[in-house]
Order: sequence, then C-alpha cells, then structure tokens
Amino acid sequence: MSDVVTTLRNAGCVFAEDEAALLLAATTDLTELAALVARRVAGEPLEYVLGWAEFRGLRIAVEPGVFVPRRRTEFLVRQAIRVTAPRAVVVDLCCGSGALGTALAAAVPVDLYAADVDPAAVRCARRNVPGEVFEGDLFAPLPHRLRGRVNILLANVPYVPREAIATLPPEARLHEPPVALDGGADGLDVLRRVAQEAPRWLAAGGHVFVETSDRQAETAMATFSAAGLTAQVHTSEDDAATVVQGTSA
Repeated sequence: MSDVVTTLRNAGCVFAEDEAALLLAATTDLTELAALVARRVAGEPLEYVLGWAEFRGLRIAVEPGVFVPRRRTEFLVRQAIRVTAPRAVVVDLCCGSGALGTALAAAVPVDLYAADVDPAAVRCARRNVPGEVFEGDLFAPLPHRLRGRVNILLANVPYVPREAIATLPPEARLHEPPVALDGGADGLDVLRRVAQEAPRWLAAGGHVFVETSDRQAETAMATFSAAGLTAQVHTSEDDAATVVQGTSA
C-alpha cells in the first residue's frame, strides 16, 4: 500500500491514498497491479484504469475514449428526479456512458432511452443503461414514436468553449473525446440545437435539463425561452454546478 501511495503521490496524484486503495482493491495480482499503477502514473484517468466511475453511488462502466461522468453532474440528476413521475418517458441525449439516465432510473422506475453520436460511447452505454440505446446525432436516431411523448430530457451537452479546451486538465484534454467537450465558439452550439428540437419531442409539461457554466446560464435560459420553453436556472455551490431547466407548455 505505502509503495503504491508513494508512487502515485510522486506522479502528482492529489488523492494518492484513495486512488491506491481503489487500485489495490481491483486486483490481487502484483503484475496486474503494477500495470494499473503504471497506466495511472502515465496520466490515464483513474476511471479508465479501473474500468468504472462512481456516479450517485453506482458503478458506471467506462472505457478509454468515453467521457467520464463528473460528480457535479449528480446535481442535474437530482433536479430531474424532483419532477420525474413513475413510468415517465426519459431520454438521455449525448448520453456518453449513460450515467445520467442510469442514475435517474435507479431512483425512479421509468421508460429509458439514450443516444449518442460516438460509437464508443454507445457501446459503453449499452453496458449500463436499462433501456434502449441508439447511435446518431442528437434526436436523429430516436424512434419517431417518442415525438411529443418525452417527459424528461437529460441533455448533458458539451459546453466548453473551443478555445478553452487547451486549458482543461490533461486527463480530459488528452484522453476524452473532443466531441464530448467542444461546444463551439461560446460553448453553446449543441445546446442551441437541443433547444430548437426539444419542443417537438417533449410532452406537455415535459422538462429538459442541461448543465452549463454559471457564465453561460443567462444565454442558455434565453435560448430555451426563444424556443418556447419556460426556463429557470438551478445552482449548487457545494457541487459547483449550474443547471438550466426548460419546461414545455
């Protein structure tokens, strides 16, 4: 244990003790352990090394090249749970590993669908999501039967401004797919596309939830309002999270 902690700490891992405990729990084979530690020391995200990420108490399978769900995004799921009725139709758009929809479905029994444009994400989501997972751009691959029937739309769209990607931590910048990070010039390109299409898919009184930065929230709310949705913002200082909610008439 102490040798692993020292190795990780020397590599710059801030939570070396916690990471060492997880790596030691992952295998009893010393050769395999050494290989896992070497991958982490080389800068690979811990979640890729372990093969899973913790999200709302669940172990969500992740693999290299798939966006790692952030703990702050649990706040978005909590906001959605508040207004989700049993048997609601839920769509997890830009689903990545499917963490958001999977976590919501673990809290409320729902009819869950998910979609992502990235084949690696779709492959990973199919290991996690208790529902159908589709491959394609935003709403395009969803069954037409869902039009006008979606009660909850979770859309954790990429919202990093393109020029800011270079400032992200290496774990994200070098290992996660650009399509999951790049939100265009101001970070809101994909959000605008979701807002434009969402009213066609939402049921009456349905809700769409997106995560943004605090600086983007006002523009995101205006975008939802322009699409005919009633917009509101939720913030959590503890989670350092900002979520914009749009509700259909």
